[in-house]
Amino acid sequence: MKQNLATQLREGTTKSHSMAENVMFVKSFLSGVIDPLSYRKLVANLYFVYSAIEEQMYLNRENPCISPIYFVELNRKDSLAKDLEYYYGADWIKEISPSTATDVYVDRIHTIGKNQPELLVAHAYTRYLGDLSGGQILKKITKNAMNLSGSQGTQFYEFDQIEDEKAFKFTYRNALDNIEVDKNLMTDIIAEANVAFSLNMKVFQELDSNFIKVMIGLLSNAISNFKNKK
Repeated sequence: MKQNLATQLREGTTKSHSMAENVMFVKSFLSGVIDPLSYRKLVANLYFVYSAIEEQMYLNRENPCISPIYFVELNRKDSLAKDLEYYYGADWIKEISPSTATDVYVDRIHTIGKNQPELLVAHAYTRYLGDLSGGQILKKITKNAMNLSGSQGTQFYEFDQIEDEKAFKFTYRNALDNIEVDKNLMTDIIAEANVAFSLNMKVFQELDSNFIKVMIGLLSNAISNFKNKK
């Protein structure tokens, strides 16, 4: 039975979406205040998250709930790898590791992929539609805040295989609405989408603490320099 899943997901995650936007790291990011070290750690964390999502989506691509929204043109792993090479250098794979919150997030994706793959819909919706909706704005903010040129360090926001992102979002939402789910499964998918938002928030909150440490360090240095000039 078709349940207008796209609309139900949007309405069922409104509160979680608002909470995620109010995490300090996200608010600072949207205002154009970005610590480069925290940002490259975010890119690394996202690499592990998308690697997990895309692995499980591929393994479950023939599942009736997954096949309608299995669009390889949305995959972000390779784009993130390019950004990581820019931020960490050619040996980036040896330089990165998932944070504690990212490990939890990745474990969740693999667990549901093996045990209840229908819930992967929630994670795909949360990440990919968010990327399509705000990608160009976030790219502009990132480039301006860190003085980046061209596509250096911002490949994550580029969907080279999608000509019209607005039209593709319509296609994606329509595909979600055409997934056959009963009310119980729909409830489970919406609940999992809220879990996905929570997992994302915890990754951002870890970056909050890194950002605060950087700001305290900068303040301490400024005070020391001021005292030395006296």
